[in-house]
Formats: sequence, C-alpha cells, structure tokens
Amino acid sequence: MAELHELIEKIENPELRAQIAEAAKRALKHKQFGLVFEEHLPECTPLYDIPVRKGAKVSLRNGKANETFTVLKIEDGIATCLPKNSKEAVQFTVTDLVTTAELGDPIYPCLQPLGEVCNAPDSELWHTLIEADNYHALQLLEYLYAGKVDCIYIDPPYNTRAKDWKYNNDYVDPNDSYRHSKWLAMMQKRLALAKRLMNPASSVLIVTIDEKEYLHLGCLLEEMFEEAKIQMISSVINPAGAGKKEFARTDEYIFFVRLGSASVLPESREVENVPVIWDTLRRSSLANARGKHGKGACGPNQFYPIYVNDLTGKIEHIGDPIAEDVDRHSVPTIAGCTAVFPVRPDGTEMNWGIKPDEAEARLRSGYLRAGAYKPNEPQQYVISYLTGGIISDIEAGIAITEGYNEDGTIIAYYPTGKDKMPTTNWNRSTHDAQRYGTNILSKFIGNRFQYPKSVYAVKDALSYFVKENSNALIVDFFAGSGTTLHAVNLMNAEDGGQRRCILVTNNEVSADEEKQLTAAGYSRGDDEWNNLGIARYVTWPRAVCSILGRDIDGNPIEGDYGVIEEDYVVDEEDTVVSKKTGKPITKRIYARQKVQKLPKLAAIKRADGFKANAVFFKLGFLDKTKVSLGMQFKELLSTLWMKAGAIGKCPTIDASVPDMLILPNNKMAILNDENQFGKFAEQLTQHPEIEVVYLVTDYESSFVSMTQALDGKTTYQLYKDYLDNFRINAGRNSR
Repeated sequence: MAELHELIEKIENPELRAQIAEAAKRALKHKQFGLVFEEHLPECTPLYDIPVRKGAKVSLRNGKANETFTVLKIEDGIATCLPKNSKEAVQFTVTDLVTTAELGDPIYPCLQPLGEVCNAPDSELWHTLIEADNYHALQLLEYLYAGKVDCIYIDPPYNTRAKDWKYNNDYVDPNDSYRHSKWLAMMQKRLALAKRLMNPASSVLIVTIDEKEYLHLGCLLEEMFEEAKIQMISSVINPAGAGKKEFARTDEYIFFVRLGSASVLPESREVENVPVIWDTLRRSSLANARGKHGKGACGPNQFYPIYVNDLTGKIEHIGDPIAEDVDRHSVPTIAGCTAVFPVRPDGTEMNWGIKPDEAEARLRSGYLRAGAYKPNEPQQYVISYLTGGIISDIEAGIAITEGYNEDGTIIAYYPTGKDKMPTTNWNRSTHDAQRYGTNILSKFIGNRFQYPKSVYAVKDALSYFVKENSNALIVDFFAGSGTTLHAVNLMNAEDGGQRRCILVTNNEVSADEEKQLTAAGYSRGDDEWNNLGIARYVTWPRAVCSILGRDIDGNPIEGDYGVIEEDYVVDEEDTVVSKKTGKPITKRIYARQKVQKLPKLAAIKRADGFKANAVFFKLGFLDKTKVSLGMQFKELLSTLWMKAGAIGKCPTIDASVPDMLILPNNKMAILNDENQFGKFAEQLTQHPEIEVVYLVTDYESSFVSMTQALDGKTTYQLYKDYLDNFRINAGRNSR
C-alpha cells in the first residue's frame, strides 16, 4: 500500500485527500481469505553498462533504484530530468546517474566473461556463476533453458531486517499494510520465472526459509504450484540455539516442490538378494505328454536327448528330436555322458518346455542347467532353465548377475528390500551451519561471509532428487556464498557424475562497507565498490578455491571431506579414533562426548580440489538495434554457448565476425553469412558431434530450408529468436 499512500498525499484538496484516505483504510480492513499482498510494487535494476541518454529512465548512483527520473535533455554534462509522478524538472550531473530498468521493461541481456577456473581440461563440463540481479538473470535463463532444469535450490533472504551482511535481507516496508508484500512480490516474480525453467515431467524446487516468512511462502507456493506435490521439513542448523528471552531457535524450514514424476529417493535400502527361480524344463501337464496332439499340446520336436557329463554334471550337448515311434533308448550315445529325456517318475514320457535350438541358445548363455544325479529315476538328471521373463529382467538390469557357476550357468538375483525414507525432521550433526558451513568456508576464503549453509546439508537436500541423475542441471539464483556449487562438485566427486550447476547472485556490499566506500568517494559501479561485492569477493573466490583445493593465498586446504573437524576422526573401519592418541574411542567416551560420524565419502581430500571447471560472467545489456544488425556477435557468443549446453570451454573471438564458426569442442556451429550455407553444411558433415546450429538470416523461408537441409540438428534463427524472446516476454514476466 506504500504507493497508494504516496499518491494520496499528492492530492492538493485536503478534504478530498482525507476522504480518500479514510476509504482506503476501510478497504484495507475488509476481511479476505488466502494470501493477500500487493503484487506490483515497483522494483528496479541499475544498468551500469548502458550510457545515459535523452529519453532514458535513470536513477541516482548512490540513491534508491526505484526513485526514477526521465532524462529530458543533456547539455555540458548536466542532465535535466523529470521525476516520476512529478511535473517539476530537476538537474543532475550525468556521472551521478545510472540508466535504470523497471521489471517489465524489455531488456536484451548478454554474458560478459570475468574469469574462469579449469581443473579438468579434458572434461566438457563447465559450471557457471552469473553476477546479476537474479530477476534479469532468470529472464536470460528462461531463454536458455526453459523446461530443462532438473533441480532449483534457493536460500532467499529471510526478511529479518538484517543489514550486517552481504545480502539484502530487509524487504519489510513500514508503509506496507500487509507488512510482507514487498518480500512476497519479490519472491512471486522470481518464482514465476523459475517455474518456467523447471522440467514439467520431473523436477524439484527446494526453498529454505525461517519462521519469519515460512507461512506466507507456503501459501505462495501452494498458489503458484497448485499442480505440484509440496512438503515442508524442519532442519536443525544451529544445535546451540539462537535468541534471547524467547525460545532459542535451532532449526529452519525447507519446502520441496515436486513437479511431474519427481519423487524422493530413499535414504537407504535394507537389501536382500533373492535368487532367481529356475523352472523345471520337463512339462508337467499330461496334455503335453509325448505323442499327444490335442489343443495346447507340445509339437513333435520337443522330445530330444540332453547329454549330461557324469563327471562334471555339466550339460555337454543338446541332441536332435526323435520321432514318436522311435524308442528313446536307441539314440546315439556320447562317452562319459547320460542322455536325459523328459520322463516322469512313473515312466510317462513327456516333452521338454522348449525346442532344441532354444535349448542350445540358453545353454550358451548359462540359462540351462542339470541338477543332482538320480540313478534310480527314469530321468536321471533334473534339467532346469530360466524362463523368458527372467531372462528379460537380466538383460534389462532388473535382475542382477554376479558371475557364473563352475558348470557355466549364470548366478543372478533380484535385489529387494524395504526402503528407508528420510523423515520430515532433520537433526543431523553434519547440518550444523557453524561447523560445516562457516568453519569450512573460512578455510577457503577467510571470514568474508556470515551464516553460510552446511555444505552437507545442501548436498543431502539435492541428493534426494538428483543422486540417480548424474547429468542433472541444477540452478541456484540466490547463490550467496556458493554452497550449492560446492555441494554439486562434492556429489560429482563421489560418483563420477557430470551434474552441472548455474549460480546467480548480485554483487552487493555489506552496509558497513557501503558507508566506508561512500565516505571514500566511491559510487556503485566503481571497481573499488565492485571488488568488495558478494559475487566477486565471496562466491567466485569460493568456487575457485574449492575447485583447486587452495585457499585465497594459494595454500593447500587441510582435511578431508567427511571427517570430523575437532578432536576425532573416523578411520576406514568406521571406528572413531582420537586425533591426539591415534587410539579408538571407547563406547563409554563415545557416548559421553556424543561423537558423530560424517557420511563416508571415499577419502576425498580437500587439497585435491575437484575435477571441475567454472566460468564467471557478469550480466550485461545490449542495444537491440545493434543486435538486429549483427553488430553484437562477440558480445552474444557466451550466451549462444550457454544455450547450446555450456559444453567445453566458452569460446571467444578477437578478430572480425567470421562468415561461419565451427566449434566441435562446444558441439555448436554458427553461420553468419547465409550465402555460405553450402560450404557450411559440407563442413558440418565432417563434425557429426555438433548438435546445435545458429543460422543468421532475416527470412523465415531461408531458415526453414536450411534447417531441413541440416536434418537432425537443433537450429535457431539469429537474431530473430533472441530479440523476439525478450521483446515478447518483457511484459509477461513483470506480472
């Protein structure tokens, strides 16, 4: 309601102003059900890369971004501006202004490289960190990955009015009649974009929150994701508790929003291996006796000898079928073997369940075997086989094989057991934010960030959904210190996965740093200001240090992932051992000290870093006219690389724009001159690994014909595809 109050105050007639204020007050008291908040509070973003021009929307560099002006004219470095909702012009020095975009204004983003770290030069996997207001970054990500993201993990500001750290954690407006509107409006706009990123067939949104906003967030999620399955769990992150003269808060809450078939993976399984069932090969029904010709009877080719080696008990040979009028005892013999026929104990001759050629095939595959020798029975060996359904299960991996017996038959079983599902209350020592968040982060970058998440807490939350998806795409657009990327790299190190992570964070400085920088004469956008921002001072250094296994001074990081930080370690035998003595801790001491073991992680040393790569981008903004004329190709190349899957090292060009760009290491190609299409198509035939192709043409018919000629490739029309996306979606994304 803040904007309404501001407008009421502008009414010159005092009587009318009082009447409207009273009417507004009554309207606000009207009881409503459900989540009630103002959905269209203004939200603006400074665009430091866009020059201040006549007609531009601007704000003061060191002012509030949502207090905007329109530039009427610029003369001798002085801009004459008209404030929003005012008719009186004011003047500012141009250098004090910054071009500003309101949510809903069309923007044309690009990715400007700021840095990279490569610790796996042979890997195609590259993570990305984007420095940006996350709303505009989400607009870009929608263009790049709409419907393709497997998991979104976010830890948004909790709206606690904290101002002592590098994140805007104060969204309460004193003039807001609902108190939470500003925070909810901020979240609603971003969640609307996030939802369009998620794979509708199977994906999950994970949101952490505390008691200040969990009720409102829950209602918002129910409203926005009505088709989803939503659960909230509580997680102890501060066992010591926090708070004075009230209940000491130890936990926070985590919402899990599941789309499509996404389900929670079990924490563990009580596995029992049940051997597959071998069926008797001899038919049992008298309708299948030898010589029977009734309905459902076996054919004449299913009475044949199976030769079993009397010394080894192994089937040596499958004989030929014999006619119904031929005595089975007259068949040829094989030295050292017994010819076995399907005969019941009472002497009735039956048929085998399969024909000789199928018996041969199953024998070769280990699916046919002979049982114990019974010399006094008409059928001296029981012959067993695996049925077609079990064979299909083995070939599909449902039934597990574990080698062969001495007779060549396969050893197979069905893994079964009861799933142990995670509960809705997490109280795990590894989720302690101090020990496994702050303490771990400080080893890499020092005390640059307060209250990071435990890397194990984030890893656990992700694992319940992407543990079995080794190629998952994971996004965190409230990245903070970058714990999510750290957790993803740890998961990949455990199982050799190629999960890719995209982080987004702004580059805010803390309140104290802002005062110091302002006093020193610096403004937002200056290098000195930017270098202390969270993206450049915290998130990116953490990504680099954790990947390389070195701290910010280049020293190796001590310790292993999965080992207790204080006085105890867990050895390879799962025994708790004292660091001081090297001896096992007794059960009595173990219980008294409450020593707890971390998840076993196959001895991953922090100093080894991770076999991973990452690139650091800043979100920039382009002029749509220059884009349409093909004058911003270099600036857009990083964006095209991201859209093609961010495979391999991000390409760059320093020379003039080429007619074509063939990039097999990135599995993409770009045609800038459609007159060269014949040559371009010929080169593509030499690189079948290229999957994504960008075609620059102004004509839809040309794009269609070229796409048809490149059958099997994913094609995009530049620059129409890019420009149309952001022009059409601008207004929609602001709602």
